[in-house]
Amino acid sequence: MNLDVEGWLQLHKEDYWLFDKLILSRKLGYECGPAGMNVPRPATYCVRPVMNMFGMGVSARLEFIEKETNHLHPGEFWCEVFHGDHVSVDYLDRVPFLTVMGQRETGEPMYKWSKWTKVEHHIPFPTVLTSLHGYYPKVNCEFIGGNLIEVHLRHNPDFVYGNRVAIPVWDEDYAHDTEHYRFVESRDFKRIGFLIDK
Repeated sequence: MNLDVEGWLQLHKEDYWLFDKLILSRKLGYECGPAGMNVPRPATYCVRPVMNMFGMGVSARLEFIEKETNHLHPGEFWCEVFHGDHVSVDYLDRVPFLTVMGQRETGEPMYKWSKWTKVEHHIPFPTVLTSLHGYYPKVNCEFIGGNLIEVHLRHNPDFVYGNRVAIPVWDEDYAHDTEHYRFVESRDFKRIGFLIDK
């Protein structure tokens, strides 16, 4: 079963907003709104599904919007764009224990990461999550430039091999670097697996 679906099934009835990225963004005070609501000024915004149980940044994109958002899908929302490092943090009982930083080539789709690397950043558990009604020992948070953008009730499944690096493989004909990396199959959306350090 999809790990995010498992997380949804364990949610307390008062905590369903955790999976709603628009409500999360509103709680955090970000400039955002649903499809059909005009943007405050012409600018580039991050457009993505309000909820996405598939993960992988499916359907997320940067889009210049002049004013109206009627062209967006009813299940999408727009949000101000954040800049800076994209990090994913695993918390166990609200204590951070794994932080990885993502790298993406300029111009690539938002789902297409080129590399994830363990880093030593220790980002405290977000205060917006401290009033949750349920008990969730495993929490994963995604940040861009220190701004929380999404929450999962699971840990990062890409670093369970004792690896410090995970290089997503998108093509069946990837180059094998067996001297430094080994391939692990991990199919998700358009990804077929990872090259990880031995």
